[in-house]
Amino acid sequence: MDELAQVSGVSRPTLSKYFNDPTSVRDSSRARIERALEKYDYRLNIFAINQNRRSTKTIGIVVPYLADPFFAAIVRRIEQRCLDAGLRPSLFSAHGQPDLEVEILDNLRTLRPAAVLLAPLGRASNRREIERFCADVPTILFDSNIEGLGDAFVGSDNFNFVQQSVEYLVSTGEPPLFVEMAHPANPNANKRREAYVSVMEALGLEPHVLKVEGEGWDFERIGHAAANQLIERHGLTMRTVLCSNDRLAIGFLAGCYENGLRVGKGEGCALRVAAHDDHPYSRFTCPSLTTVAHDYKVVSEKAVELLFDLIARDGKFETRREWLYPAHLVPRASA
Repeated sequence: MDELAQVSGVSRPTLSKYFNDPTSVRDSSRARIERALEKYDYRLNIFAINQNRRSTKTIGIVVPYLADPFFAAIVRRIEQRCLDAGLRPSLFSAHGQPDLEVEILDNLRTLRPAAVLLAPLGRASNRREIERFCADVPTILFDSNIEGLGDAFVGSDNFNFVQQSVEYLVSTGEPPLFVEMAHPANPNANKRREAYVSVMEALGLEPHVLKVEGEGWDFERIGHAAANQLIERHGLTMRTVLCSNDRLAIGFLAGCYENGLRVGKGEGCALRVAAHDDHPYSRFTCPSLTTVAHDYKVVSEKAVELLFDLIARDGKFETRREWLYPAHLVPRASA
């Protein structure tokens, strides 16, 4: 900075003002600085600046599994809003690994972010380490909640998801069998199973939950294997299947097709299949998947709104806040 100020012919305080806000210096000074920047190809060291500032423009965004288009759809909106606000988002994926999630958070500390948007792994997360991180860094949780941690949580109402899907399926045909992973990676899965049982009992119906084997985030493969096994063993005793999430259902639909089972609500269909999330690919399955959708836009915008508010309040709300948004049914050809 001293060297650049000298070759620019301005003082270092003027140069510092320029980097904070180019419009805050005189036009003549700005022209000299910009000529020097072009000639010497000077680049700011953001990491050094962050160490020297009480508040930085860096925003951390951490998700469990960026290869999942659901998280990509949310993060794309969050990232653009941060960029539009002049912030510098840094994106990280834990790849479903608790140790990697902790490592990412430790590395984020060194960046001294203004705040972090964290979609934690949930039950698999190291709660103690996330609690330590949230005590050090202003943090908004989204998608999956860890009770009591972070300054706020924004997500979808999982009970509302399942209530809509079950009531729709019951009103249009046979009650559904609920299919979920025996060891679900996503913490929202337990809430959805509990909601299914509760809604079925409220309707005076007997709930049937089928847990399929498989771990990790390869949901389509697990759903595909489950369909093959159920059909081969004649284990499908109900004509309506409600999967915990769309990615399981996408694999399940493929298994039905390969075994000659026609899925849908028309004549000649052997089975109805529905799920939850409105995954970006669910409208393109064959048949298109009936689902219950997140309000991607509202959830992502509320998360960013809270993030900006948290930064404006010097990284602390008086009390922890929670927002849950309702889902909406998307009937398609599969049910």
